Amino acid sequence: MAASISGLRRRLAREESGFTLIELLIVLVIIGILLAVAVPSYLGFKDRAKQRAAQANVRTAVPAVEAYFADTGHYTNMTLTSGDAPDTGGLTGIDAGVSITVVSAGASTYCISDTQGSFTYYKTGPAGDITTVACT
Repeated sequence: MAASISGLRRRLAREESGFTLIELLIVLVIIGILLAVAVPSYLGFKDRAKQRAAQANVRTAVPAVEAYFADTGHYTNMTLTSGDAPDTGGLTGIDAGVSITVVSAGASTYCISDTQGSFTYYKTGPAGDITTVACT
């Protein structure tokens, strides 16, 4: 029994274990290919998410803007944090979650925008669409 254990130990000591250089290079090539496919896909996903977030922020601010108009009868003096009575807290006084920029506000029209990353979306209201074109 002792002879077989010592023989086993000798055989294990003689064997070399580990990875060859070729095996390591193949693994690195496979990882490189996966990264070459995954990174552009991820960056495209990130850009689309920023676009959708900017559009959604503008879209969700519209009810607060219309509530301001319903309370005051005009859009004049409307900003994110101030406005006319009874909405002296502005749009955040109506909806604390609003995070847009009031570009302009008049008696019967307004322009709001939101920027996420390099994407800016605008809405001229009350009947305009959400676009990338700045308000005129």
